[in-house]
Amino acid sequence: MRIDAFLSQSPVVQTIRAARRMESAVNQVLRGQGVTLFESLVLAAILFERTGEIQPSHLAETFQTTRGNISHCVSSLEAKGLVRRKMDVEDARALRLVLLPAGRRRAVRVAGILDGMQRRFEDRFGAVKLEGMIGQMGAVEEVCRSLARTADGAEL
Repeated sequence: MRIDAFLSQSPVVQTIRAARRMESAVNQVLRGQGVTLFESLVLAAILFERTGEIQPSHLAETFQTTRGNISHCVSSLEAKGLVRRKMDVEDARALRLVLLPAGRRRAVRVAGILDGMQRRFEDRFGAVKLEGMIGQMGAVEEVCRSLARTADGAEL
């Protein structure tokens, strides 16, 4: 197709394509644990909290996603018997998420898998190159945000 040249040179399109392929590959790695990448990150986030529990709104903020996405993920983790929602004792309007025993075991396993993946990236590319790559991705993201702020419906 004639648009292929544009698509292959667009940092935004290539980043989105790469992100989809990487997420698919990571989900394949995690398939044996019965969780997706996002579910494993939620499990790890709860595991790493000193109190062993967290508010869903904090997860939404941390993962820069909607509360609806968090709720959907939590419902899936609840159905798998890994987490439980409970009332926040300090704020009855809020909920907290806690790991069930099976969830704690699974969280430890997936945290180990994710840590192992990180080590492989660092071994393959080096910490400095990874940091540079993440910086470049942030720079592309900032250009996109800047374009969105200034566009205001006008042609670019």
